[in-house]
Amino acid sequence: MIRSYAREAGRLKAAEGAQEPLDPIVWIDLISPTDDEESSLEARLGIDLPTKADMEEIEISSRLYQQNGAVFMTAILPAHADGDDPQVAPVAFILAGERLITVRYHEPRAFQTFSARVQKAASNCETGLGVLVALLETIVDRLADILERTGRDVDRLSRTVFKRGGSKPTPARDFQKVLEEIGHGGDQSSNISDSLVTFDRMAGYLAQVITQRKGSDDMQERVRMLSRDIRSLSDHSGFLNQKITFLLDATLGMISIEQNAIIKIFSVMAVVFLPPTLIASVYGMNFEHMPELEWLLGYPLALTLMLAAAILPYLFFKHRGWL
Repeated sequence: MIRSYAREAGRLKAAEGAQEPLDPIVWIDLISPTDDEESSLEARLGIDLPTKADMEEIEISSRLYQQNGAVFMTAILPAHADGDDPQVAPVAFILAGERLITVRYHEPRAFQTFSARVQKAASNCETGLGVLVALLETIVDRLADILERTGRDVDRLSRTVFKRGGSKPTPARDFQKVLEEIGHGGDQSSNISDSLVTFDRMAGYLAQVITQRKGSDDMQERVRMLSRDIRSLSDHSGFLNQKITFLLDATLGMISIEQNAIIKIFSVMAVVFLPPTLIASVYGMNFEHMPELEWLLGYPLALTLMLAAAILPYLFFKHRGWL
């Protein structure tokens, strides 16, 4: 699918495909393009678009380079972060003359937000570079929102894990669910960290390109602010990753404590019932000469002895504070 946007009265207007002529079009967005769509657009623009395999290369030279006067930049961007099946995939940003071309194979929300905003209100998107910087600002804002929501989720999980339950075990706390949510939060934070690393490299490379091409001071300042925002989010993401790791270790520790409490109860019960079981076993033997068998009070005495043998260990454990 190809979506293209042309300049119109200070705003961008959506057009069908990459319509003729290309002059007013400043942004061409390729979403899971077919081979025919790629070939047609490459012929019209005079550049080679990166394939999906090219975009997935991790080498810097494969993600940030210039070719035939066009600037190619690739970064990782998450999508469906609000759902249960988040995706992370690369997105290619290509500056070809006064035009921006993006190539992607998933649907990040930042693209939808940016597309709707630039069509409704006037913005500084007269050139491909202006569109790119504004789009990157929207993406960074979206990454910040995801990090903020993940941080709130982690704080909520922390209160759940460290909730005071008294001296009794609290089986009501579903630690399996907590571990699943911690894992989900860890995946989100890790994905954002990976994405921010690629965008930090991309912003630095873009700043060099703007300097080489003697771009406007305003554009250079916006890119510098973008780099500072990305690094600030990277620091926050690193802190959040450490917090998630600590929360995971603490959760596993709480699970171990509750398991030990349960095992302790069974151990104490075994010790409490062991003496009465021993007494019952002795008088359950079928020897002929056992004087207690002839006693009139033998049965009540045996019951009393078993009861005392059970109560005394319990009182001892209670006195020592083991219960």
